[in-house]
Amino acid sequence: MTQINRCHKYLLLLAVIFGFSKVEAQTRDQQLRDLVDSTLTARYYRSPYDTNYVVRPEGSLTLKLRMNQSGNGFHARGTVNGNYSKADLKTSHKTTFAIVGIYRGIGVGVAINPYKWSGVYKDYEFNFNYYSSRLSLDASYQRSTTLAGDIERGDVDSRLESGDVTLKVFNVAGYYVFNHRRFSYSAAFTQSYIQCRSAGSWLAGISYQGGSIETTDALKERNPNAPDTRIYIGHFGIGSGYGYNWVLGKRWLFHFSMLPTFVIYNRNNLTVNGERRKAHRTRLNMIFNERAAIVYNFSPRYFAGATLVMNNSVFDDNVVVVNQNKWRARAFIGIRL
Repeated sequence: MTQINRCHKYLLLLAVIFGFSKVEAQTRDQQLRDLVDSTLTARYYRSPYDTNYVVRPEGSLTLKLRMNQSGNGFHARGTVNGNYSKADLKTSHKTTFAIVGIYRGIGVGVAINPYKWSGVYKDYEFNFNYYSSRLSLDASYQRSTTLAGDIERGDVDSRLESGDVTLKVFNVAGYYVFNHRRFSYSAAFTQSYIQCRSAGSWLAGISYQGGSIETTDALKERNPNAPDTRIYIGHFGIGSGYGYNWVLGKRWLFHFSMLPTFVIYNRNNLTVNGERRKAHRTRLNMIFNERAAIVYNFSPRYFAGATLVMNNSVFDDNVVVVNQNKWRARAFIGIRL
């Protein structure tokens, strides 16, 4: 009987120890969650803006349903081996649908492309966007085999079909906002802030476009006489521009900004059947970066809108010309909780 009592005591002691350990672990987990939440809350409401112009919205969680569409077009021309070549090419449009959740300024999203699931769309594209009070960055990488269009070489006109060429291109546009206390890119493009009064700002920034367009084996199989062609793009520019957030009433926000940059370095070239021609590296050329947005607030909780981001290069060269027109349009509807 004594042994049984001892066993009961030991079991009771173990249960008490285990219970205290479990409570202590739960307490530590709760303390950690509270610490993370309080840190994010303090960071979230520590506004770098003049709150007479820009404020945080109500609520800690924002949910958005978003539709995106993007495309890219190229114009290239040059003279190689005495033959004048010209190409006007476009990728197929990419359409995705996304669900985005943002908690205390930190967001995560899941995107789906119905055409990719069905096997119709096989291109790959990655976009990265960063917006703070002083700095903003738009970056994209695209790999496409759907580039198609008309090509002219000498007196011969032909058609490039999807799969005939492979495109790999990287675009970057970075901005510095001088009036960063009163003008907010985030209000227009992420809705993590609300622009209360109209304000504009001068901008300084950089642009880079780099990549290549190459003919594939599929083109040679379809047309054995087609020349092996490679178009290389590589140019870097610096410049300045202006952006403006126009607040109409208490519900509408209209944004437009432009950053023209002057190309100070380029490595554009055109290679046909092993013969390469290079563009003049010191020729005056430009890259334009444009942004536009419309946001409508139905109430403090509900909002909707659309954005447009474009990168356009304009080149004038008597040896090799490569112009790119990249764009991305986005429509969204959201709720703040």
